[in-house]
Amino acid sequence: MDNTIEIMNEGISCLIKELGVVKTEQFISVMMREKFDYTKWQRRLFSDMDVNDLNAAAAEHDRNNRIHTVS
Repeated sequence: MDNTIEIMNEGISCLIKELGVVKTEQFISVMMREKFDYTKWQRRLFSDMDVNDLNAAAAEHDRNNRIHTVS
């Protein structure tokens, strides 16, 4: 299992890849400044979806965003 530093580095790398450096810094700044509850956010984000819709969206996301690993 990854240790905390490895997870943080991987997360920052993903943010930079998707948002760029400036927006990543803005995102981190907002997350540190705001009282943020990830669980409540997720519940609001997906509150209008039933289990089947959520499953279909997750499956489509997986098909479109496969991570290729080297063994």
